[in-house]
Amino acid sequence: MATVGFIGLGSMGLPMAKNLVTRGFSVRGFDVRPDAIDNLNETGETRASSPADAATGSDVLILMVVNAGQAEAILFDGGALSALPQRGAVVLMATCPPSAVEAIAARVIETGRHFVDAPVSGGVVGAKAGTLTIMAAAPRNTFDLVKPVFEALGDKVFHVGERPGQGAMVKTVNQLLCGVHIAVAAEAFSLAGKVGVDLNVMLEILSGSSASSWMLKDRGPRMLQDEPPMTSAVDIFVKDLGIVLEAGQDAKAALPLAALAHQMFLAVSGQGDGQADDSQVIRAYNALNKNHERTR
Repeated sequence: MATVGFIGLGSMGLPMAKNLVTRGFSVRGFDVRPDAIDNLNETGETRASSPADAATGSDVLILMVVNAGQAEAILFDGGALSALPQRGAVVLMATCPPSAVEAIAARVIETGRHFVDAPVSGGVVGAKAGTLTIMAAAPRNTFDLVKPVFEALGDKVFHVGERPGQGAMVKTVNQLLCGVHIAVAAEAFSLAGKVGVDLNVMLEILSGSSASSWMLKDRGPRMLQDEPPMTSAVDIFVKDLGIVLEAGQDAKAALPLAALAHQMFLAVSGQGDGQADDSQVIRAYNALNKNHERTR
């Protein structure tokens, strides 16, 4: 079974690495945070001392990092790419701007190594359950080479194109819809709350009507809580909708709804609530509409 270097052992990366071990892969894990590496003691991976150490001897090097800048630093400044065997494949699974992914891929491929652009959807729940949706772009032979690794991480694995950057664009479109869905659900609840409608009744009606969506059913109940548990932070959508707008600018595509949704998430983050659950974008609407007392 292949050896996988895994860099980025956060809330999603660690359970993903665990799933690889469960499926029989040899995993060399690294994270910039010492406490994250300490979690490897219980999971069966080999602790790597640096990005280069994680890449050494690996067939596949997975980057589950925060952004494209971190990926570049790990690969090119941290020595991971030069330590990766010539036959190895770099798999970038973070959500990054398509143009940045293209640039990183070009530098990796120039060295003769493989590159797969493979962002994921499904959050922490999907990472733990091994049910992530994986949107991979790479030449078909490279995709086939890495596919067994993907099948250990997700149950919906798609080959979305031959060219790096196409996977990032698919994820960008996905995040556009997710962010707008959450924001418009918050807008709807804020309107109902403004006129005194019972929001629990409103949620029940909407969830069973043609206005329903997965995001409404998932985020709606948490919008009715003052301090819900955080499953995905407001700042995630500040970042991801920022990527959406950057991709739109690069493609010269008008994205007015995405821009408005981004402003609402940004407003909540600016109030100091960037680490609140993303359902709390409703706080921006409640502030605008002076909904000081929620009606439930």
